[in-house]
Amino acid sequence: MRLLRRRALVWLIFALSVAVGGFDLFSRRVPLQTDLLALLPPTERNPLAERAIEKLAQANGSRAVFLVGTSSLEDTGKALHLFAKILRESGSFRQIGFEIPPFNPRIVTGIYLEYRFNFLSETDRKAFEAQGIDARERLRRKLYAPFRFEVSFPVEDDPFGVLDAWLSDLPLKNLKLEPEGGVLAARSEGRVWGLAAGELSGRAYDDAISRRLVESVREAEREVRERFPGAEILRAGTVFYADAARADAEGEMDFIGSVSTVCIVLLLYLAFRSFAPLALGILSVGFGVLTAAVSSVFVFGELHLITLVFGASLIGDAIDYPIQYFSARLGAGDSWEAASGLRRIAPGLTTALVVGLLGYGALMLLPFPALAQISVFSMTGLVATWLTVLLLLPFLTNSPDTRAGISVVERFQKALDWFFANVGKKKCLGAAAAVFAVALPGVFAVRWNDDVHLLVSRSPALAEQEARIRALTGYSGGSQFFLVEGKTPEELLVNEERLSARLSELRAEGVIAGYQGISSFVPSRERQAQNRLFWKEKVFADREGFRRILSDAGLYESAADRLSEVFDDSEGKFLGIDEWLKTPLSLPYRDLWLGETPGGFASIVSLQDIRDIGRVEALTTLAGELEGVDFVDKAGSVSRLFRLYRETGRVWLFCAVGLIGVLLFARYGAAQSVYLLMPALLSMALSASAFGYFGIPMTLFNILGLMLVLCVSVNYAIFLREGGVKAGATLLGVLLSAITDL
Repeated sequence: MRLLRRRALVWLIFALSVAVGGFDLFSRRVPLQTDLLALLPPTERNPLAERAIEKLAQANGSRAVFLVGTSSLEDTGKALHLFAKILRESGSFRQIGFEIPPFNPRIVTGIYLEYRFNFLSETDRKAFEAQGIDARERLRRKLYAPFRFEVSFPVEDDPFGVLDAWLSDLPLKNLKLEPEGGVLAARSEGRVWGLAAGELSGRAYDDAISRRLVESVREAEREVRERFPGAEILRAGTVFYADAARADAEGEMDFIGSVSTVCIVLLLYLAFRSFAPLALGILSVGFGVLTAAVSSVFVFGELHLITLVFGASLIGDAIDYPIQYFSARLGAGDSWEAASGLRRIAPGLTTALVVGLLGYGALMLLPFPALAQISVFSMTGLVATWLTVLLLLPFLTNSPDTRAGISVVERFQKALDWFFANVGKKKCLGAAAAVFAVALPGVFAVRWNDDVHLLVSRSPALAEQEARIRALTGYSGGSQFFLVEGKTPEELLVNEERLSARLSELRAEGVIAGYQGISSFVPSRERQAQNRLFWKEKVFADREGFRRILSDAGLYESAADRLSEVFDDSEGKFLGIDEWLKTPLSLPYRDLWLGETPGGFASIVSLQDIRDIGRVEALTTLAGELEGVDFVDKAGSVSRLFRLYRETGRVWLFCAVGLIGVLLFARYGAAQSVYLLMPALLSMALSASAFGYFGIPMTLFNILGLMLVLCVSVNYAIFLREGGVKAGATLLGVLLSAITDL
């Protein structure tokens, strides 16, 4: 008894250490990570691509977009004002805006007017390259049929409409929204829709921020609908998906955890007819889960949501150890003595623990941060539960269990006696061979799907709202983009212009809806110099002719002289990226500029609506043909990584079988190790064949699932082998373990 007391004291010291550490960690509010990207490893060969992905994800994740629709423009404006007012007062947004200030054309014209002779639209460039523009006709159109774009230069500044044409080529009007009544509005579906956009006060994946923000949005929606009956509000943003994912995951975790706990409690009571095994079993598993959570936060500094969801299944695995302990105690009857009983079952529990650690440890071989966290969570949870069973339970259960539950053991013993009397080894092996024969066609029929999108379960309601917002506004973004690099900003812009020329062809073919890049707003110096040369050779080479054209159109000759003077004074002046970035016009596009890098400079060319998914490979090929250009497709990269690890994962699975076989051989010998592995091999074959027969594609994570099937199945065989082939109590424990695992 003294030895049992010492062991219990060791456990108590360990438990207090975990409790103190857990209190210290959790009192500082553990960050709950819900970002899917945190689950994924770096996949791009170019580290800058990962930086670009992170920058775009942060930019998109910090925004929320709303559309408020009513029957009239007046009501829409009032509803937007009320909606934004409530959200501002909530403090959930750093800023929320919907009003459009009076438009100042100089925001657009100011930066370009100074360098007006450096810019030509693609159409005008081709005209200049051929024979020059028809100056008289262009001037006549400018005077009598002025360009109808919202921003147009005065005729004395842009007599031939060349700068107007340049502006019309800029990606400034990709949306269907128009300024009306002081808001950006769209008319569709019998409603007038107004746009509001907000910038979050923190990270979209911060659960505290997302909870407060979503609740404030719901309150604003309620207020608007009460004041404006029939009003409809649409919302889109990463924060809403993160909140929905968190709520779903917490609901699943609560449901699975509570239902499995209730079922386990019921099963244990029916088997042992005592509340002591219930309480001690829950204590063992609860301490295991607590230790798992504390160790994960200590190692990683946060808990990923998927770890908690997966951790709910740890209950089924960890409960095996106390179940086997109490089954052995029940089967021993009056002869139970904790120390001797522990010596009999400890080898089996330890062997099962090692097998479980091998299975969960295999998760750490994959470069997925969340899977490494799941691995640490599960392994420490199993070890803590195992220590509780070996150190604490013997001290608390030294007396025999003589309750009515012993009759259950007797019934299982009778079933075992009948089995051994009527079923021989040949029949067992024949049945195993038959199962393999049935399973193999299904195994060979298995199809594989490595698409990372299978991991994403988006809220249907939010996805529908986002689709409607895209349709109403005309905005259609994507996760694929081009990364452009250069040793200097000039080299970068030249590389980007070459890419833009090819993308213009794809846009004309309808492969993409559009694209955006820095060079669309700031041409390279080489391009600006070429454009200026066209002016010099085709227009200002004959200055008298230039004056005559303007004079014949009724303009003062002084206008021609002033333009000639401006042309001469602007010699050697070029618009640069740094200058453009300081203007308000650049604000919506600054995410495209990555700036200086260890190898030079980098930027992003974003794509809008890749309409032909089959052309993604063509975009990759296109990038390979251009210097300094990489095509970045995070989803595609991760899917390819999944395929690589899925293919090697099958090899890992066979290696795990071999490693466990060696472990079993070292303890039980050759023949027994083969028999102990057979249930696991049958289980994996049947599991895989079900996917094949039902036509359900398998993924990398199914390989990981088979790894866990292997470990659980081997554990059952070990428990039976260690308990004795005629031990009814052991069979009872295995069945209870199987049901709790299920």
